[in-house]
Amino acid sequence: MISVKTALDIISEFPDTYLFEEVSLNEALNLVLCEDVFSPLNMPPFRQSAMDGYAFRYSDKDTYSIVGESKAGDSNNYVLKEGEAVRIFTGALVPDNADTVIMQEHVERVGETIHIQKMPSQCANIRKTGEQIKTMDIALKKDTKLNEAAIGFLACLGITTVTVYKIPKVGILVTGSELQKPGSELEQGKIYESNSIMLEAALRKTGVKDIEIIRVKDDYDATKTSIEKVLNTKDLLLVSGGISVGDYDFVKEALLENEVEELFYKINQKPGKPLWFGRKENTYVFALPGNPASALTCFYIYALPLLRKMSGYKNNQLKRVIANSKTTIKNPSGKTLFLKANLEGTTVEVLQGQSSAMLYTYALSNALICVDSETAEVKINDEVECIKLEL
Repeated sequence: MISVKTALDIISEFPDTYLFEEVSLNEALNLVLCEDVFSPLNMPPFRQSAMDGYAFRYSDKDTYSIVGESKAGDSNNYVLKEGEAVRIFTGALVPDNADTVIMQEHVERVGETIHIQKMPSQCANIRKTGEQIKTMDIALKKDTKLNEAAIGFLACLGITTVTVYKIPKVGILVTGSELQKPGSELEQGKIYESNSIMLEAALRKTGVKDIEIIRVKDDYDATKTSIEKVLNTKDLLLVSGGISVGDYDFVKEALLENEVEELFYKINQKPGKPLWFGRKENTYVFALPGNPASALTCFYIYALPLLRKMSGYKNNQLKRVIANSKTTIKNPSGKTLFLKANLEGTTVEVLQGQSSAMLYTYALSNALICVDSETAEVKINDEVECIKLEL
């Protein structure tokens, strides 16, 4: 067995190549830029009024004649003489030889004449050409995650597509002759299969859209064939179950037969000891334990960081914080423990029901307490590391 740290270190070496794709802006939310984006124009592209008011040539006069109007979208470029002004609105083109805009609340208008009641400073209330960004400046840097504001910013520059890290295509292979799909009457000796639905939900929450679920019974040939199919079509394979050492656990043998390189097998942890990680060319494989809580823990701790890294994210792992334990924790096994817990502020409490088969406790958890393998006991009020379950 290897340690948790060693396993994470091995995973952190991958991927060593990345996939890219060009997408439209309306498909780019939460994707990550794989190259710098340069502005194709000045923004604003012309001098704009910052408010509703009047544009004029600054002088010591306090009375101006109105000779025209400039509203947003107009292309008229008035040539103003001294003592002349144009009515102007927010975002409108400021005449070339006007250097100041006064807000409408600071003038008195009588017919076609305005009387300035509070003179602004010269050059006030004008957005300069390129004030926000200039042509060929970097608009957004490589590795920027595109939120709604970033997408709006690129749209205002006239950009319609971006090149981003490609979100991996994921296959979920569920093994087990005892498994039955929900929605039918449960047969004797069967259990409803939940891992595929659970993992699919977690994947979709991380932004993965291309997900294929394959279910096979405990049969070597079917397992081998299904693995081969996924390796040829997906970037990441999550196998649920069949990775232990039982007479009907065929996953490891089928992976090796498909020439998947084993990078590690078994971690000194609880739950999730029989975790397998491997690679074939640019496709990565996690063979997860079949017990639901173990499978989800291994997904959070190991598969998710790789998935995020493949998608271009720099902060790959779930956020970790320190809290004071409200519970005494015994660890006689010498394993790293991942315990389902409830984190509230600066305190955290271990929940009842830590069995690797129990999802009920997971449904009530918002964190995992991580107890190092070298820690034999955590006492009440001791500090512990907590992994926040926020995707």
